Amino acid sequence: MPIADSDGTSIYYERHGSGPAILFVHGSGGHHAAWWQQVAALREEFTVVTVDLRGFGKSDSSMAEFDGQDFPGDVVAVLDAEDLTDAMLVGQSIGSVAALRAGLLRPERVGSVVLGHSLGGISHPELKELAAADRAEAVKLPVIDRLLTKEFQRSRPDLTFLFQQMGTFNVAKMADLRNLDTNGPSLDDIRGSGVKVAFLAGEKDAVLGVKTVTRAHELLDGSHLEIVPGAPHSMYWEVPAQYNAAVAQLRRTLTAPKEAA
Repeated sequence: MPIADSDGTSIYYERHGSGPAILFVHGSGGHHAAWWQQVAALREEFTVVTVDLRGFGKSDSSMAEFDGQDFPGDVVAVLDAEDLTDAMLVGQSIGSVAALRAGLLRPERVGSVVLGHSLGGISHPELKELAAADRAEAVKLPVIDRLLTKEFQRSRPDLTFLFQQMGTFNVAKMADLRNLDTNGPSLDDIRGSGVKVAFLAGEKDAVLGVKTVTRAHELLDGSHLEIVPGAPHSMYWEVPAQYNAAVAQLRRTLTAPKEAA
């Protein structure tokens, strides 16, 4: 059972397949097993790494409280344990915050970061205002309606139930994720790192609107933008074929070598 040491905290992770590396960072209701549809589809072409942040899945959950500022170190611990280079980190929702910070901490190991349904905690007044407006609308909906479309819930009650069950394996909950967005990186921090950034969003995301994500892309020159038609916040679960295709294409295209310093 692979375990990485994150400053004394045991972090569980898995590695599958071979080829260019993709490391998935789950959201607030996920853990390593949430990526079952991605591992099966991508491991023939890529090295696929999944991780449990502290408080989630099989990682250490013994701490009394959880601080989101510790999550990037959990990702870095896995990168170091597997000696990955030119990895692409793919975050889902709050996992994107950890992914982006981990990429900035280890640019020698991370070539690109995909911010899935998230702005990655970027510190920018206009973006914070836009994201706050989106959240104000999202909280009016039941949690499940923020994450999956009603059509999917009706047509796939089995996968909807499994999706809801996933979070029951975690000790950490959304309310425990303190300080997650505190002191986020600036646009200049990202530009200076040399790490490529892509925004991956769903047209029907009820948590973060397409307008907000598009504006972030416009402000971060050199970034990539991928909007998947008809996809909700939990795109990886509801429309895995489209999600997997987008991730695979980003991994293939965000591989240009960095300029020598």
